[in-house]
Amino acid sequence: MPKGLILDNFFPYRLTQLQATISDCIADIYTGKFDLTRHEWRVLAILGSSVEMSAKQIGLLSNLEKMQTSRAISKMLNEKLVMKTTNLNDKRSALLKLTPRGLSVYQQLVPKVITREQELLSVLTQEEQHQLFNTMKKLSLQSQSILKKENNN
Repeated sequence: MPKGLILDNFFPYRLTQLQATISDCIADIYTGKFDLTRHEWRVLAILGSSVEMSAKQIGLLSNLEKMQTSRAISKMLNEKLVMKTTNLNDKRSALLKLTPRGLSVYQQLVPKVITREQELLSVLTQEEQHQLFNTMKKLSLQSQSILKKENNN
C-alpha cells in the first residue's frame, strides 16, 4: 500500500508556502504607498528592466495569464504608469514602456525591494545563498526537462 502524502514534507507544497510568504513580505512594500497589485508590480518590474515589450512578452516573463496581464496593464495605462507605442515590426501589436511617472515609481521601489531581499537572505551565509541559487537553477532545469519529456510523449 502506498504511503500517504504528508503535505509538510511534500516539496512542492513547502515551496508554494515559502513563495507565498516571501511574496507577502515583498508585497508589503508596493501595495501600501504605491497602491500596486502583485500583477502590476510584476509588470512594473519587467518594464523597468527593459526598454519596450509587448503584453504577450510581459505575460510570459511574469508567469501571468493573459487576462491578469491585460488587467494589470489596463490599470497601469489609466494610472499613467505605462504607455503604448506602435510596434514598427508588427502593426497588430503595441509595445509598452514605463512613463516618466512609472519610471519614478520603479526607481522609488527598487531600493526598497532590494533592501527587503537582502533582509530575507541575511539569515544565509554567502555560501548558502550561492547554494540556494544553484539549487533553484537545477530544479528549474529539471522541471523544464520533465515537462519537455512529458509533452513529447
